[in-house]
Amino acid sequence: MISSPLSTSAVPPRPTSVLVVEDNPAALHLVASILEKEQYAVTRAVNGLEAMQILEEQPAGFDVILLDRMMPVMDGMEVTRKMQADSRLRFIPIIMLTAADKPEEISEGIKAGVFYYLTKPIERKTLLSIISSAVKEVKHRKALQTEMRRHRMSFGLIQVLKGSYRTLDEAESMSSFLANCFPDPERALTGVSELLINAVEHGNLGINYDDKTELMDRNDWRQEVERRLQAPEYRDRQVTVIFERKNDSYYLQITDQGEGFNWKGYLKFDPSRATHNHGRGIAMANMIAFDRLLYNEQGNQVTAIMEKSDADSTTDDYWS
Repeated sequence: MISSPLSTSAVPPRPTSVLVVEDNPAALHLVASILEKEQYAVTRAVNGLEAMQILEEQPAGFDVILLDRMMPVMDGMEVTRKMQADSRLRFIPIIMLTAADKPEEISEGIKAGVFYYLTKPIERKTLLSIISSAVKEVKHRKALQTEMRRHRMSFGLIQVLKGSYRTLDEAESMSSFLANCFPDPERALTGVSELLINAVEHGNLGINYDDKTELMDRNDWRQEVERRLQAPEYRDRQVTVIFERKNDSYYLQITDQGEGFNWKGYLKFDPSRATHNHGRGIAMANMIAFDRLLYNEQGNQVTAIMEKSDADSTTDDYWS
């Protein structure tokens, strides 16, 4: 068994660091004050240009960016595009602060790389819920990255793998292992993790979208997952995973034993869910991590496909 990437450490965690970018002084003070009262370490910027200067000086200094969309000098969309073009910054979650809540404007942000939205005027409860969700995502990714790099070896030689798992810890460990099998492990990591976890929580354990919303609001999601894993109707269910490499195409097939779900509405991120504290996983896997996602009609099996590009050749050289 591969050890869980989420094992605890004796080193006290540093405060979560948030860069708040807002040109309105009153709004900037309000958001920063709310976060500071919750023990977040807050850095303030009054426009996109100042934010980019801070990020370029401290590329590893922030866990989350709260970014106003409409600003002078450099707006939030331009900051987003610059961050996505910088390999040091592209995986920092961006929460877009905006009064522009039209679906087409939210869609524009999603295409640019924004998966979290807060519409003005900002409510304290919603702000903290979205921040918490983004922080959990980035901490989870960092833990998986550490595990992935620890297990990196000559994965480029692997042609076929088959395995099964049942729990969240097993899904997380398997994610860090399987990501190394792809030509771009950093790109694949989030998608593999999201799909494997979805197969447990939504597939085998039957936690639906509304259930998870309520559980996340109560901070009870993981406890409910663990409870259902022990319940007689779920405890024998397994997720089967098959990885196969065919020339320059990489396939990951994930099959759960649940009843399936209506997957068609989740391949692209729905702007109506932009302010929700979850519901991004499949869209992120489809839009960022893989070239294609193919579901069976029932929705209890997905095949993720990544095609090798010329830019991936240096990664293979590193593996071998």
